[in-house]
Amino acid sequence: MTTRRECEHCGGPMPITARSHARFCKPAHRAAAHRAGRTVPAELTSRPRWIRRTSRKVPVAVDGSTASSTDPSTWSRYRDAAGSTAGAGLGFVLDGDGVVCLDLDHCLDAEGEVAGWARNVLDAIDGSTWVEVSQGGDGLHIWGYGELQSGRRITVDGGGSVELYGTGRYIAVTGRTFGGTPQRLGDLQHVIDSLL
Repeated sequence: MTTRRECEHCGGPMPITARSHARFCKPAHRAAAHRAGRTVPAELTSRPRWIRRTSRKVPVAVDGSTASSTDPSTWSRYRDAAGSTAGAGLGFVLDGDGVVCLDLDHCLDAEGEVAGWARNVLDAIDGSTWVEVSQGGDGLHIWGYGELQSGRRITVDGGGSVELYGTGRYIAVTGRTFGGTPQRLGDLQHVIDSLL
């Protein structure tokens, strides 16, 4: 069985004819990614907690072997993970050091408009931290600093859900910055406290 690979720029499927080491579905996406340079904040790329992931979000090490969100021996530096051809994309491991991710599922429509419940969360961060579009293209990852004892899934007013993670998980990273959010991590503790 062949694992479906995805373009690291748009998240769409790779052409059947693409070489095994290809990372983009078309030359224009490769050029756009090159022009964009590093789109992942240095607070993440400087930590050696990177893995690869399959299109079904199964974690793999840079050599293609199984990776784990709780086994540091399977993690790598950003440079090594970004240069690997294993799997379909990148993932960052949360290990309880204060880096957290708020995962807003299914909050973007086909035109990229944000659902009202998610807009409330984005308004609370007030453009202070990096936000990326999720692998599926219809969700957002809000990255920042905060304290979380364990992961939680919260249903918010308006019917949406926010997953909060700070340790023992990995998050698929696309590097597709949402809107004009800054390339840095900000303090999310007030948002975490309000959601909990």
